[in-house]
Amino acid sequence: MNSPDADGLLAEQLLRLTRRLHRSQQRQLASAGVAITPAQSRLLRIVAHYDRPPRMADLAARLEVVPRAVTSLVDGLEASHRVRRVPDPDNRRVIRIELTDTGRDTLRRLRDARRAAAEDILAPLTAEQREVLGGLLSALVDDVS
Repeated sequence: MNSPDADGLLAEQLLRLTRRLHRSQQRQLASAGVAITPAQSRLLRIVAHYDRPPRMADLAARLEVVPRAVTSLVDGLEASHRVRRVPDPDNRRVIRIELTDTGRDTLRRLRDARRAAAEDILAPLTAEQREVLGGLLSALVDDVS
């Protein structure tokens, strides 16, 4: 059993690592000329995971926010030509959000920035240490308790 002090230290280390990873990713995006907020980035990734363009209500539910918050995010992504609003073919009163080519390119650049940031963070580790860390992270991520 871990002591409260050890757990507190681990929590602090995880928080610091998360911040460092985020800063590295932001630097990568800035150097690639990609201007996007973390919330817009998340929304773009969510839109990409749907088989067909989602409704605004679908996005609000997935993000666990009020629909107005999604509207603001979509407005920003639409202004930067990353998504577009399209009428639902079955119900023209319903608006769906679809990725544009610019949005797909932005997603590719976001993935590249995440990989580069991870490589930056993981650079001091040996291949064996990376494998161990990967196993530990999988155990934490896959734990659904």
